[in-house]
Amino acid sequence: MTAPFRSFVIFAEMRTGSNLLEATLNALKGVTCYGEAFNPYMMGWPDKDELQGITREEREADPMRLLRKLFDRPGHLPGFRYFHDHDPRVFDAIMHDRHCAKIILTRNPLDSYVSTCLARETNQWKLNETETPIPAAITYDGPEFRAMLSAIERFQLRVMHRLQVTGQSGFWLGYEDLRDPEVMTGLVHWLGRTDIPRVDPARDQVPQNPRELADKVRNFDQMQADLQQIDPFSLRRIPSFEPGRGPSVPSFSATEAGHGLLYMPVRGGPDTAVRDWMAGLGRIDADFTQTSLRQWKRKHPGHRSFAVLRHPLYRAWVAFQQVLTEASVDLRQLMRNVHRVPLPADEALADLSQDAQLSLFADFLGFLRRNLNGQTTLPTHAGWASQTEVIAGFSRFSSPDMLIREERLSEEMAALANAAGICDPRLQDLTPPTMPDFLRDKTLLDAARGAYLRDYVTFGFGDPA
Repeated sequence: MTAPFRSFVIFAEMRTGSNLLEATLNALKGVTCYGEAFNPYMMGWPDKDELQGITREEREADPMRLLRKLFDRPGHLPGFRYFHDHDPRVFDAIMHDRHCAKIILTRNPLDSYVSTCLARETNQWKLNETETPIPAAITYDGPEFRAMLSAIERFQLRVMHRLQVTGQSGFWLGYEDLRDPEVMTGLVHWLGRTDIPRVDPARDQVPQNPRELADKVRNFDQMQADLQQIDPFSLRRIPSFEPGRGPSVPSFSATEAGHGLLYMPVRGGPDTAVRDWMAGLGRIDADFTQTSLRQWKRKHPGHRSFAVLRHPLYRAWVAFQQVLTEASVDLRQLMRNVHRVPLPADEALADLSQDAQLSLFADFLGFLRRNLNGQTTLPTHAGWASQTEVIAGFSRFSSPDMLIREERLSEEMAALANAAGICDPRLQDLTPPTMPDFLRDKTLLDAARGAYLRDYVTFGFGDPA
């Protein structure tokens, strides 16, 4: 007999049928499922404080010790059940182990939620044919259900993504599959136990609540109304094909004033005004690496950090002006030939009227929409990347304490400077430029929203006043 796997893990959640699956596997010779081995509140099963000679205290100190103990069974196929809220310290080790089979067990999340609530209310977590189910009904709690649904979805996506990037496959099971002998036989054969001709599901457990949901939920009508707010197909999701960005640490600058103030610039914003203001507060540190910035943070307890958000239309205009005056000749030629921005010859750019510039700017906004949606071969420049993605890039190293809108820079910087212990923030010197009135054209406003919808939704931008 050949065995492609030496161990297994069942990724599941409460009330998905994992107890039944465990019982089915444990009925097979040479296969052992050790329950919820890494549940923070128990050792495999309720009321157990030891598993395979390892105590809860020892597991808490070193979970890898228990993992090695469970999996170190040559000629045997050991495994356990793992839920989204189990010890996260073993997750990477499980996922990186190609000899560990990944079984993903799912169930309709609403059924799982109702079943969990009923079990908590009755304290009846398993049922065999000799026992009588305790009649009960639950009251649906919308926020509680949505929180549970979100946690499970995040975990399942994390498992799926890790399987994809490591080139592994899992065996996906639904709750309804657990009583199908053919599916259970297929699972066991996939695990490598092809010597077992047929696997019958365990019969020592029976469904606890085979009633309709309407009979199990007191506020059934309210539940139906609440569930209408959930969008299971993400129909209102804003698709994003924009490439991710790094944290851009070398662009950061910091002042020694007060406890320290760190500026995390978003290209295309009021960079000059902010840096000039910071220079007036005291010595400036710049050209950071991630290592040197961590050292600066350690030396400045109580420091604060910030980034400044600019209205997307104004920021796009700045990017357009940079294309006209600072970009390479090759980029402008590419705009003409490929990207449908009919710029005049370079020697004529300096004589463009405002109306001509605004007409070209509308074409440029169309290009930005295509570029940010991954529809061009041209990389997304930091000066016109969405501010949503730029801030997400910062967070890969450190998130700013405050995101300040440019139009409220002086007011909001006063509070941040005070928090950083800066006694005289010299706010009268902080005068960022304002958006030109000629940009407040409905065609341009609509085009900017089309290009930067993620920024409008994420940060609450509207049409400028």
